[in-house]
Amino acid sequence: MVCATHESHESVPSTRRCQLEQPGREPWKIVAVKCHQAHGPGSDSSPVVVSSERYIEIPDEVLDIYRIWRPTPLVRARRLERALDTPAHIYYKYEGASPAGSHKPNTAVAQAYYNKVEGTKRITTETGAGQWGSALAMACQFFGIECKVYMVKVSYHQKPYRRSLMQTWGATVVASPSTDTAAGRAILERDPDSPGSLGIAISEAVEDAATREDTKYSLGSVLNHVLMHQTIIGEETLKQMEMAGEYPDVVIGCVGGGSNFAGIAFPFVRENLVDGRRTRIVAVEPSACPSLTRGIYAYDFGDTAHLTPLVKMHTLGHNFVPAGIHAGGLRYHGMAPLVSLLYDHKLIEARAYGQVGCFEAAVQFARAEGFVPAPESSHAIRAAVDEALAAREAGERRVIVFNLSGHGHFDMGAYDAYFSDKLIDYEYPMERIQAALAELPQVA
Repeated sequence: MVCATHESHESVPSTRRCQLEQPGREPWKIVAVKCHQAHGPGSDSSPVVVSSERYIEIPDEVLDIYRIWRPTPLVRARRLERALDTPAHIYYKYEGASPAGSHKPNTAVAQAYYNKVEGTKRITTETGAGQWGSALAMACQFFGIECKVYMVKVSYHQKPYRRSLMQTWGATVVASPSTDTAAGRAILERDPDSPGSLGIAISEAVEDAATREDTKYSLGSVLNHVLMHQTIIGEETLKQMEMAGEYPDVVIGCVGGGSNFAGIAFPFVRENLVDGRRTRIVAVEPSACPSLTRGIYAYDFGDTAHLTPLVKMHTLGHNFVPAGIHAGGLRYHGMAPLVSLLYDHKLIEARAYGQVGCFEAAVQFARAEGFVPAPESSHAIRAAVDEALAAREAGERRVIVFNLSGHGHFDMGAYDAYFSDKLIDYEYPMERIQAALAELPQVA
């Protein structure tokens, strides 16, 4: 789907226009968009209208759950500023305040609610580091829906307590690739020691849902509706920055599939396009899975077994299996189509980091601010620290905002590896990337 931002910017179909209104203390309206079907493979020229309404009100049942943790705090990182001896002002939006410990419940609760309304009895999904699986397990428990999670095998073993958390909320969790599906069995036949990937786990979850009448599949990133749900992050941030009397020069988010990055960034993209703001917006990905910085913009499958529709996105190829880095939530071969379009139009920047430097920044942040970040969030922290150091070198004040998308309480094994000097940086060889890209579907 390609979404128009605003009537005066129809020629730049960059992102959904999302806006929050705050009558009293109820900042809960998120804007819909006019969406038109992309003229890609299998499409026709007729428009597909997701909604004719500009504003879509969040249902009361969803709001009742959101109020457990929303709005989340926006914190001025004064101690980190002092540690860096920088004139920059650094703010972080702390999404680890949710019961599941990340931004993922923002969409999990909404998706579970709409499935409940439709009479869905069972939902399947995939998860990398376990943040999304945890969030959906919690949401399904709230709405009385059975949940099965296919967890990427390397993370299944790296993060056992994430698995326990999902089980606490009633979910069934299996390591992917598994023997439960034809897709999983085929992968294991080719590679019995496969570490798994989000693409493989998606294939298994989709196949599971497709073979049962009582089941639907839910995705926690990449898709347009997921990104829209997450923009509540950035909308709150705009209001909170107004209260702080500042406006960001730079907005930063880590990026894997695109949900937390879109959540913090898209409202600021809108401000750039509509109101002429000049905020730099930076997406940060791992050098082990660099879909934006080293992938190509092409039609590809969202999963390994070709069960999903083709979407145009920045991709490393659907058969790409990244190294087993600890930021499991960023180990996805593709990128959200909307984020990809923004990058293609040069409306956002992208950079890639190795995990060692990211953990170094995460530890520095934790020692200054107290919160222990998730490995995924450490990529945003690395970029924020680099921006603050650049401001120091330039002798300029710079307002930096980043999304701290989740806490790292279930990732201490990764921190143990860092403190034991067992972490290694992995930059994927170009020949391996080219081999995966050679298997992209041929689109006329």
